Amino acid sequence: MQAILLAGGLGTRLQSVVNDRPKPMALIQEKPFMEYVIHELGKHGITDIIFAVGYKGSMVEEYFKDGSDFNINVSYAYEEELLGTAGAIKNAGKLAAEDRFFVLNADTFYQIDYSRIMKLHEEKDLDMALVLRKVPDVSRYGEAVLENHMLTAFNEKTTDSRPGTINGGIYLMKRELLDDIPEGKVSLENDMIPKWLKEKKCLGGIVNDGYFIDIGVPEDYFKFIQDVKEGVVAW
Repeated sequence: MQAILLAGGLGTRLQSVVNDRPKPMALIQEKPFMEYVIHELGKHGITDIIFAVGYKGSMVEEYFKDGSDFNINVSYAYEEELLGTAGAIKNAGKLAAEDRFFVLNADTFYQIDYSRIMKLHEEKDLDMALVLRKVPDVSRYGEAVLENHMLTAFNEKTTDSRPGTINGGIYLMKRELLDDIPEGKVSLENDMIPKWLKEKKCLGGIVNDGYFIDIGVPEDYFKFIQDVKEGVVAW
């Protein structure tokens, strides 16, 4: 099974503590953060990785090389300019060899049962399956809503301080969706998913309760370092 790891962002919010490398390459116990993501994917048999790289992307290639040292197959899709999440997926998707593939943000670590989302994708013949997560206050984010595992709302703003579900940043998508993404800078979250929802594309998903962290800000970066030290995140 293939996965595209979106690793091309600038990581400006983290640059006060990590300024010499792409954000997904930030060191955690002498290993880049993305190695933990890849290790987690490998537990579920996802070993064919396409790195969507941009800012200092050569550092990713210098570290992972052909992937053999990490028991993975690796290819690299470089962005000459910032393409946004959907643009990066379209660019990297040229290297995808399967009819469906996973997409993950390389600066987040989310423990999920990948077989659940694969099973749902097959049973409902989804164009895209998303992984959502619960948060105590959905007003801080854009809400994503599932009804009988089908997506009915995405990035909906609310002022209600209440529990809810939001996008977890893991997707399983059909290759044919790539044709619908225009060239250039395009956002998956702000442009394409809302568009596909309006067009009645078959979008669904699951809600997952596993460990989640986004190292986009220094406090969460340091929290992940501590969680690895304490064994909260098993290696």
